[in-house]
Amino acid sequence: MKQRLFYNPSEVPTTSGLIITQGTFDGIHLGHKEVLQHVVSLAKEKNKCSLLLTFHPHPRLVIEPNNTELQMLSSIQEKSAAVFALGVDYILVLPFTQEFSQKSPRDFVSEVLVNQLHVDTIVIGYDHRFGKDRSGGFDDLLALAKEYQFTVHEIPASAIYEIAISSSRIRKALQNKHLNEANELLGRPYTLTGTIIEGKHIGRSIGFPTANLLIDDPYKLIPPNGVYAGTSTIQNKTYKMVCNIGVRPTFKGSIRSIEAHILNFDNIIYAETIQLHLVQYLRNEQEFDSIESLKSQLVLDAKQAQILVSLP
Repeated sequence: MKQRLFYNPSEVPTTSGLIITQGTFDGIHLGHKEVLQHVVSLAKEKNKCSLLLTFHPHPRLVIEPNNTELQMLSSIQEKSAAVFALGVDYILVLPFTQEFSQKSPRDFVSEVLVNQLHVDTIVIGYDHRFGKDRSGGFDDLLALAKEYQFTVHEIPASAIYEIAISSSRIRKALQNKHLNEANELLGRPYTLTGTIIEGKHIGRSIGFPTANLLIDDPYKLIPPNGVYAGTSTIQNKTYKMVCNIGVRPTFKGSIRSIEAHILNFDNIIYAETIQLHLVQYLRNEQEFDSIESLKSQLVLDAKQAQILVSLP
């Protein structure tokens, strides 16, 4: 069966009833993974299709329009790739608007889950809330399930993880340069996805060509300035790389950029999509007193990346 991403409920095949979970699922961390794997397993057991119902933009960006601090761990593209990798059949992205935010728990269940998606079973995490002001909880869902004749599966906290995993905790870890903690909670390296654009060719002029990354999602969380070791995926191949996030102070820069020096790679790849998987935080961005000093440090950074990073 072909996995598919939908933006309109009417396009989703629903004839046999769906095994659904729903929520923002930002980052697809280990707690999310537990829920999604249960959905996939249950769908196979019942010979039905699995679906993640998610929203864009993030509900808090709509409910709190003046909140300029909230940043996302994953774009729709990154979220979809992680969800499909777990075996989920379909993803439905619904636009989250002020009007949608006013739906009561009953209206959300009856209009969306029942009438549009013909839910067979919904799988939720132990702390799941839904409907206007997040007023609906597990007991409400059970009552509505009985009324509309579908099943509810709740994943207990103990099954999701022994410690609290939350997207907020991962955001905080990233913002504090605790990359190892964030990656541990995600269950994979934090990823930046974007398009390669032409830069000023400064790296190439000193023997360290870089791919300059443009990220289209304005809400994507960019980690703090610094140098990171990791891998890059380009044209379906993965290479070790060193990523610099910052303003290039040695060259008196002022505009923040994301640049990846891809090891053992020297192709011209403008306009290609690239993924940077951040494995290890190496050091702060710093200003060097000479180009030679910078080059010496870049050699050391590349050596560290070779040692610290393993290719999949």
